[in-house]
Amino acid sequence: MANPRRTRFSRRVPDHVTNELVAVLSDKETFGFKDLFVVVYENLKARNAVSGGEEMLRLRAYEKLQNLVTRGLVNKEGKQYTALDNIKDAITEAAPKPILPKEAAK
Repeated sequence: MANPRRTRFSRRVPDHVTNELVAVLSDKETFGFKDLFVVVYENLKARNAVSGGEEMLRLRAYEKLQNLVTRGLVNKEGKQYTALDNIKDAITEAAPKPILPKEAAK
């Protein structure tokens, strides 16, 4: 009997939401999720990288932020989020790296 062919489609696109979260959090500021989302949403809108509506983007951003917390790249204290030193490890290689605020000053 022949092996059935797998026709799974894997979509490899840049993860704009995670990259933007990393760019905003790398300032070493502490954010609540609402404030963080407002900044991320405005930055993504400026880059024309918003798709699926604001509420769907809010859910995706929250999920990605919790993933960063689980991976040990972001510290969560109560409802406040602060980036740790290794936050830049979360930037996806498929995407062009965003200009982080501290790198722009160099």
